[in-house]
Amino acid sequence: MDGPIITELRLPTRLGFEKVAMNTAASVAGIMGFSNDRIEDLKTAVAEACINAIEHGNKLNERLSVVVTLAMSEEALEVKIRDQGRGVRQAVHVPDIDRKMHGEEDPRGMGMFLIQALVDEVEYVSEKSGSYARLVIRLNPGGNE
Repeated sequence: MDGPIITELRLPTRLGFEKVAMNTAASVAGIMGFSNDRIEDLKTAVAEACINAIEHGNKLNERLSVVVTLAMSEEALEVKIRDQGRGVRQAVHVPDIDRKMHGEEDPRGMGMFLIQALVDEVEYVSEKSGSYARLVIRLNPGGNE
């Protein structure tokens, strides 16, 4: 491979379309030879990042788009989920599962925590034109997949 192979999706800002990105990422990861467990992790992370872009980035404004770029290389798949919002302005919240289960903490709000737990690298970037989440999943993390 001379450089990364790029696939790009432009999704409407509408809940449900995260499944299109999730299934496309799963197909690309399958082509690359990822294990089924890693593909399931990637699907969950991509869906969560897209939901964040739709709800928090674009604030459910259907006039805006979410752009998902998948870049395949020999070692990894990089997925960027770009919205037209201002980006993340807080640290990743570590949820208290007991508090959530007892109704003492909002049951939502686990997306960023989940994403970080499921992929090898996460970066949140804010720019003037919008923001994006960059997720990386490596074919051979730590040399032992």
